This record gives sequence, structure tokens and C-alpha cells, in this order.
Amino acid sequence: MGRNDVLTGMASVRKAFALLDVVASNSRGMSAKEIAAALDMPLPTVYRLLKTLVVSEHLVHLKDESRYGLGYKLHALDSSLRRQIGTPPAVARLIRELHVRADAAAYYAVHRGDDIVVAHVVDSPLRPRITPMGFGFNDAAHATAFGKVLLAAMDPEQRAAYLERHGVPAMTDRTISSVEELEAELRGVLEDGIAVEREEFIRGASCMAAPVTSPAGQTIGSVAVSMDPEDFAGRCARTEALLRDTADKVSRALRGTPMLQL
Repeated sequence: MGRNDVLTGMASVRKAFALLDVVASNSRGMSAKEIAAALDMPLPTVYRLLKTLVVSEHLVHLKDESRYGLGYKLHALDSSLRRQIGTPPAVARLIRELHVRADAAAYYAVHRGDDIVVAHVVDSPLRPRITPMGFGFNDAAHATAFGKVLLAAMDPEQRAAYLERHGVPAMTDRTISSVEELEAELRGVLEDGIAVEREEFIRGASCMAAPVTSPAGQTIGSVAVSMDPEDFAGRCARTEALLRDTADKVSRALRGTPMLQL
């Protein structure tokens, strides 16, 4: 296979993933013409990719509606991702205890390279999670408490490269959108072992997180809680103590499990 063949193959893969993303964005699925328009892609190319993805079962052809929807193979991929990320039963119990003890939505997130993956959330109608922080959420590290834990654990060169790629966009008028200010805050996170965000990701919710570490002291994830800003102000001290305790217990519960290999 020549270099041009390799480049052509890579371009086709990128186009296929872009097609999957755009179909996933529409709850009713999309027609070939709608996909072509959304991606600014020639219709014959769209039909070729659709045929391949239907055969592989990553998409289904809804013939009666002349539309294409996500296929059942993606469910298997989602299940496999959940198994790989996993949440050991002991950790799930600790996050549920944190939810009850802190009287707040509670989260467990793991680090996969430069990514944050929310692996487990426990909430309730009275203490709902922040939308869209469900399984797999990975966005706006600079504006979330567990994102700040991830960034604080990076070495300066790695963090600079990350921020260059992702930037520090303002999610609300309270988001730290200056790299210099963010660096100062992250130094505090590294020293204190606690990260805080006050309505920086979304208005109406504040969060606090503590790092989960390996036996070697490497930060491999975090535990966090979110609550109304009014509650947060008066409960910071107790919440911080609960988070430190839970993070320590989760770190110990993970020893000897495959999660330390992520």
C-alpha cells in the first residue's frame, strides 16, 4: 500500500466518524441529503459511506422514512467502554455514601490520558446532577472542579499543550478565562488537594472535587459533589472533609484493580 492509499484511507475514516457524529446529533436520524448538506460532502460519497456503515451495523437504514439512524453495534461499543472504564462495586458504594453524607449529587471521574471520563454519578430528584454530566462527559476542564484536578496534576508542558488545544472559553461570566489566572488557581489546587468551581461551568451550580491517587501518588481521577451555590457557601468546610475522606477510601479501594492501569 502506497502513501497515497494510506492518506485516502485515513480521510475515509475521518469522514465516516464525522457522518456518525452528525447522525447521532439528530434524534430522528437523517436522510442522505441532509447528511450531505450538514457535512458539505458530495452525495455519492455520503451514499458510499452509508452503505459501508449499514453493512457494519454502525448505522441502520430506516427505509420507510428514508432516513438513517444509529445502529446496534454502537450499543456494543458503549457497553465495552463502560466495562473498560468500569466502577468497582466498592467505589460505587463509596460514591453513594458521599451522595448521602454530603446531601449533594456525587461523581466519580477517571483520567484517560488527557481526558476526563465521568464513570459514576449518584443523584436524586432533590439533588440532581449537573446537566450534561452523565457517563462519559468530557468537556470544559478549566471550568469544572474535577477538570481542575486533572489540569493541576499535569506537568507544565503537558498543561500548556492541553490549554493551547482546548483554550479557556467562558462558559459563564464567572469562568476563569485567562490562562494566567487559571495557572494561579491550579497551583492552589495542587497544594491544597481540593478544587472548587463556583458557577463557572453552568449558572446555578457549584462544585468541589478531590483527587483519587495511585499508590505511587499519581492522580488517576477524582471524586466530586455539586450543589446549589446558596448551599455551597455554608457547607464548604464539611463538604471538603467528606471529599478528602471519600477520595482516600476510593484510592485504597482501587488498589489491585485494573483501573490503575488507565
